[in-house]
Amino acid sequence: MFGVFLLVAFSCNKDNINPNIPNVPINITIDPNSTLIQELNTVGGWVYLDEKPGIYIPQGSRGVMVYRMGVQEFKAYERQPPNTPNECCNGNICTKLIIDEHYPFVKDTCTNTMYQLLDGSLFSGEGRYPMIEYGAIYDGNLLHIYN
Repeated sequence: MFGVFLLVAFSCNKDNINPNIPNVPINITIDPNSTLIQELNTVGGWVYLDEKPGIYIPQGSRGVMVYRMGVQEFKAYERQPPNTPNECCNGNICTKLIIDEHYPFVKDTCTNTMYQLLDGSLFSGEGRYPMIEYGAIYDGNLLHIYN
């Protein structure tokens, strides 16, 4: 009986798996309170790790954006759009997710689809999937981002 329950439980979530998730290992450790990443020194701050020198982002990922939700809580998301990862525009520049002047939302640079920064959910535009979220564990000193 328990085996049937597990089969049903896991088969129900099958449609929620995003086939666009980059198949690359993300394993980054940063000090969010350092002067090198000043953007994360305060609650509400955010940063694109792929634009910071010395931080390795594996090929296949378009980068990682990190948002400080609280003193001890962080969110980390893939910059590759979850619904249109291969879209290119503006002279063949591939789409990325940006925060910039859209805060507290995230915008797909080619399709203008918007997502909520707090939970990664789709806010406006077409799509089925939320932003790709990575694990983010903060031990009080270092922030570990992984998948």
